[in-house]
Amino acid sequence: MRAFFFVAAFALVACDNSSTSSGAPEVRWNGEPTFTQRSLAPANLPAFFDCLRERGFAIVGAHRGGPAPGFAENAIPTFERTISLAPAALEIDVSETSDGVLVLMHDEDLDRTTTGSGPVDEITLAAFQALQLRDNDGQVLDVHPPTFREALDWAEGRAILEIDVKRGVAYENVVAEIRAASAQERVIFITYSVGAAIRVHRLAPELMLSVSIDNEAELAELESAGVDLTRVLAWTGTDEPNAALNVVLAAQGVEALFGTLGNPNYSWDGRFAREGDDQYAAFAETGLVLIATDRPVEAARDLDEHDGVDGHGPLQCAAP
Repeated sequence: MRAFFFVAAFALVACDNSSTSSGAPEVRWNGEPTFTQRSLAPANLPAFFDCLRERGFAIVGAHRGGPAPGFAENAIPTFERTISLAPAALEIDVSETSDGVLVLMHDEDLDRTTTGSGPVDEITLAAFQALQLRDNDGQVLDVHPPTFREALDWAEGRAILEIDVKRGVAYENVVAEIRAASAQERVIFITYSVGAAIRVHRLAPELMLSVSIDNEAELAELESAGVDLTRVLAWTGTDEPNAALNVVLAAQGVEALFGTLGNPNYSWDGRFAREGDDQYAAFAETGLVLIATDRPVEAARDLDEHDGVDGHGPLQCAAP
């Protein structure tokens, strides 16, 4: 992993937030510190992300919803725990059963995360819902895997969902379910190429998109294809924050995302945990508005302690 060098000159916003952060949260959840206000459910996603960029704030995105011991990935009780501990967007994975129902599952097979086995797309919805989930340590929980629609309905008024569509699932089906739940203004549709982003935008121009962008040319390609850049968030990878690219993106009104997640032997999350020195806020100062992480509570706490305002800054952008 390359060393990270903080370059203050590339920060997107020269924040004039002179008040002191409140620091430690005020309430507790099962003994763990939490934030007094936690809901990140803005009514207008483009305006919310514009506000974050303009004011120099960043939020966390909880990878697979924020699993922890006793809490499975892609599970509603896990989502509830995460947003009880920290203001966070929730990244979820959408797969499809053999009878065509969209469900939450990351892996192509059921073996790692459930009491079942075999491919997800070879099991019926009824059989899928009868399974129990496992946490990342393999412990069987009294929790059943949810459908995508259940997650969409649960998230209304509670959280932003970042939707990662797994292999073999048609974008058209995902868009139809989002519209059926009237969730267009509270989700982010993740795409991994400019071509995929253009396709989703043509299917559903009202959706906010996360698009993998490595350079200015890819941004220009999106714009020339008629993609509304006010609804584009730029995923800039997991290697190290690219402050220079973030400046270019900001000049076009596009917000930058970055991931500290992944294998803890190599990820920034793992490094921060081993060294006992969280640097999420320093990363955010390179011009990021969202950090995708496997440590959402620690990341949110570090951002809160350094955002220069009384209370968690992004909640001000989420307020009606």
